[in-house]
Amino acid sequence: MGKNMIIVDTDVLIEIFDKKSLKGESALEEIEKSGENIAITSISLHEILYGIYKFGKNRISEVEKLETIEFTKEDAILSAKLEFDAEKKGCCLSRTDAMIAAIALNKKAKLFTFNKKHYQFIPKLLLF
Repeated sequence: MGKNMIIVDTDVLIEIFDKKSLKGESALEEIEKSGENIAITSISLHEILYGIYKFGKNRISEVEKLETIEFTKEDAILSAKLEFDAEKKGCCLSRTDAMIAAIALNKKAKLFTFNKKHYQFIPKLLLF
């Protein structure tokens, strides 16, 4: 049986790619210790690259090396349901967070995020 997967959320990526962040260094150590396969979503790739372009950081080649999971039709179907269900419950789930959560759920992966409150009400979503 293959290794489990951890999908790294955008907020964690920002901390890791900020060389001065102790929080990022600690997150990277935690990820490495897990021994699990690591990936990001195409949604997080967009968000992190936008920030790099906006703030003029020269880290594009580092980010592009990360394994990236594409957003699929199945993810679109599930993310729309997650966003709608959250809205019905009075919870605030952004569209991009719903998309990332759907990818993690469909891939049966854990999601590593510092924004646990964004995701804690999503049934069956495993947080790292």
